[in-house]
Amino acid sequence: MATVTLINNETGEKFDFDLIECTRGPKAVDFSKLFEKTGIFSYDPGYGSTAGCQSTISYINGQEGQLLYKGMPIQDIVDKYSFTDVAKLLITGEAPKNKDESVEFELELRHRSFLNERLINILSAFPDSAHPMANLSSAVAALSTFHYDYRDPDNRDEYQVMARRIIAKIPTLVAFSYRHSIGAPFIYPDISRGYVENFLYMLRAYPGNRLKYTKDGETEITPLEVEALDKIFTLHADHGQNASTTTVRNVASTGVHPYAALSAGINALWGPSHGGANEKVLDQLREIGDVKNVSKFIERVKDKSDPFRLMGFGHRVYKSYDPRAKAIKNLKNELNKKGIKMDARLSEIAEALEEVALSDEYFIKRGLYPNVDFYSGIILTALKIPVSLFTPIFVIGRMPGWSAQLIEHLKNPHARITRPRQVYVGK
Repeated sequence: MATVTLINNETGEKFDFDLIECTRGPKAVDFSKLFEKTGIFSYDPGYGSTAGCQSTISYINGQEGQLLYKGMPIQDIVDKYSFTDVAKLLITGEAPKNKDESVEFELELRHRSFLNERLINILSAFPDSAHPMANLSSAVAALSTFHYDYRDPDNRDEYQVMARRIIAKIPTLVAFSYRHSIGAPFIYPDISRGYVENFLYMLRAYPGNRLKYTKDGETEITPLEVEALDKIFTLHADHGQNASTTTVRNVASTGVHPYAALSAGINALWGPSHGGANEKVLDQLREIGDVKNVSKFIERVKDKSDPFRLMGFGHRVYKSYDPRAKAIKNLKNELNKKGIKMDARLSEIAEALEEVALSDEYFIKRGLYPNVDFYSGIILTALKIPVSLFTPIFVIGRMPGWSAQLIEHLKNPHARITRPRQVYVGK
């Protein structure tokens, strides 16, 4: 195995560390014994140059704008698979081999989508002014009291049940959290409906109103809406070791109940620098107000003395166009052609901003390209999704990825409790 030598210039001591060959991407130096060997440790705020685990789930090439799920490019995934197929791919490592396997897996999710009535009572007790994300993280943590198993790390079947159960219930929890926030009666899952259609049904229906597929009508569910939301879920299904995924792994490393770790991931996702960004993009597009104001806001971005930051541009990992942003822009254009109209004013502003980003040297030099959050808010608005549900929509999409990451961590016999060091600068 190749090694890297670290030389202490003060003492002249040399220390060798193994160089790990990755199947894709840059090599990694195994610094797990750095402190033991040298008495020093590395300093990496935000862990931008630190790998905390080995994984086979998703891969990002930030320079080339590439995202893979289980080795397959994200655009191929979106074109070929439904979201429930992707969920199966991530948590088991294999996509359904045929239509029967696909239907069987989705049917299992449908039958697991109901909530314990006492959990519904807990949701009902929350203030109706609470943000759905607060309700959601609390309800997922409470799930551990209703399903207090999944504690045997050698029982692989238990973890599959754990993952399928939470993937099935999370749309119900999101829908119930939202309906509680607006004082609307809960609509229970309908197992005759598909995963995504059922979510929209629980959001929109009222007792006695079955909401059939129709071509017209404000409250009805159309196949095109289902297809669009399915693709949005798929584009969010996993994304390497981002803040929320790392939170799930870190909390799981203590041996806590898996649903407690997933609840922590929801809380990490809530922030505007992570899953809450698409809501902020929409706010900013409305603040810009008109395409004629775009140049003024671009100048504010370039002004070092102005704290203004353009939301939906740039990414911690991608230094070129986010492949999810390309897919979601294509989806926006496709939906427009097929009859789901975007807000014309906001779309015009967004496209003008993107045009600047792709041609202006300031943006190109800094790698500030549109990311997945840039157009998603416009699409979700066109799908009649309330703004308060933008981040919970992200949670539904990301749950298969979090579950897969959690299972991968729990299956690793060498996994240790997460314990970063600190550089102490106090008295």
